Amino acid sequence: MDNKAVILGCNYYIGLSIIRCLGVHGVHTVAVDYSSKNNYGAHSKYCSERILAPHYQEDPEGFLAFLKAYAEKQSEPPVLIPGHDNYVELIDEHLEELKGYYLIPQTKPGLYSQVMNKETVHRLAEEHGVAVPETVRINEDDLLEKVDRIIKYPCIVKPVDSPAFVAKFRSKLFKVHNQQELQEALAKAEKENLEVIVQRIIPGFDDHMYTFDAYLNQDSKVTHWVTCQKQRQYPINFGASVYTEQKYVPELYDLGSKFLEAIGYKGFAEIEFKKDAETGKFYLIEINARTTNLNNLLYKVGVNFPYVTYRELTGNPLEPMAVTKDTKTAFWYGYEDMLAVKDYIKTGQLSVREVLKSLWKHKAYAIWDWKDPKPAVSFAKMMGGKILGK
Repeated sequence: MDNKAVILGCNYYIGLSIIRCLGVHGVHTVAVDYSSKNNYGAHSKYCSERILAPHYQEDPEGFLAFLKAYAEKQSEPPVLIPGHDNYVELIDEHLEELKGYYLIPQTKPGLYSQVMNKETVHRLAEEHGVAVPETVRINEDDLLEKVDRIIKYPCIVKPVDSPAFVAKFRSKLFKVHNQQELQEALAKAEKENLEVIVQRIIPGFDDHMYTFDAYLNQDSKVTHWVTCQKQRQYPINFGASVYTEQKYVPELYDLGSKFLEAIGYKGFAEIEFKKDAETGKFYLIEINARTTNLNNLLYKVGVNFPYVTYRELTGNPLEPMAVTKDTKTAFWYGYEDMLAVKDYIKTGQLSVREVLKSLWKHKAYAIWDWKDPKPAVSFAKMMGGKILGK
């Protein structure tokens, strides 16, 4: 395997899971970060090379020049795999340029950004007959009246550009319960020059959140896929998955594959859906255009998406594969799940018994691996330092 795999962002367990998924097959993995601090993913025994690059936001031109210079030194073009939305945005912005140096699945500039942007992906979904939550744009006439009549309270104020919003507010969205709270939320977003939309909350507990994880080849055809059902999130109700079970839901394949193929998508994508507790209808919530936190679960149940990507881009694609049964295997990020459980119980959304019962499943851990313990040790030291610092 002469083509290296360059993984952008290893200071989080997503990057760690990519390194492991490729390293187990003997792929030379290169962990790229802007700092050696807290990049516990690079401590994996499957990490072949660690390099530091200029900060992708503070010095994007320097970062881009660094990537090109590194690729030029290689005997074969490396496969480029981002582990964070900000890296996806940078790759998308410079796609034509980077494809001269790296193997990247996407060929249509701007498509990554379109599916990541809450505004444009909802318009794409509507054009292709996929349901999305009722939405009001803040530049529409009679905004407050439309929210009262169409959206109703409580509702959510959601960013168009999630990475920028999360970086500023440390939250994925604002939940508002009345007109005053709505106006305050809109004012906060406007002050930071962040575009937002107002959206109806689809009824249903967090276990009504589902994912369709898929890989589309260079013909924009789904070749590999898995569906999952979330159980718990952190922050609760509107956060990231901390406990999610693989669950076979063929309807999600019907919805997701048709949509992604229709827009000409290539590479890995995860569509998040929410099932309306009252009607049973699935609504598209968002799309992740890079490896997600469920990656180790997907690997454990039989689909190694980073390796699927690597093999196709290096000219030796794997046979199509789908998980079409329930494996009773769950992704678990124990640290944040403990924080989530505390809030679920406090708000009466879950009981202690329900939580304990859920834990009796085969686990795909976010960080821990008996065969590769160093990242977990590094993570524990990092968290211990933060606790002592406080």
